[in-house]
Amino acid sequence: MAQALRPNTAGGLFATDGKPHPLQDTLLAVTLVLGITAFVTAMFHHLHLVSSWTGLVGILTGAYGQWISSTTRGRFGLVLGLGASAVGFFLGMAHGGLFGGVLD
Repeated sequence: MAQALRPNTAGGLFATDGKPHPLQDTLLAVTLVLGITAFVTAMFHHLHLVSSWTGLVGILTGAYGQWISSTTRGRFGLVLGLGASAVGFFLGMAHGGLFGGVLD
């Protein structure tokens, strides 16, 4: 039970190993912002260009963030951002796609 009495010496909010991870934290923030933007704009039919493009970029940044992530907390946030990006991307594709109405 000695381990239960040790204080939590983790560095930042997402650095559970006590080391700074600026690239991973930046990718996490970008993925969350893109995911929220894609998810919210997917609820409006006429914003399908915004939702599909932000969803696609959010999926790509989230996938790269998952690939280089080294902490569990960071991965958790990336999964949330990836899910929101995917929903926004797929609804944007259903409403008109990446180029729907632009190339007509």
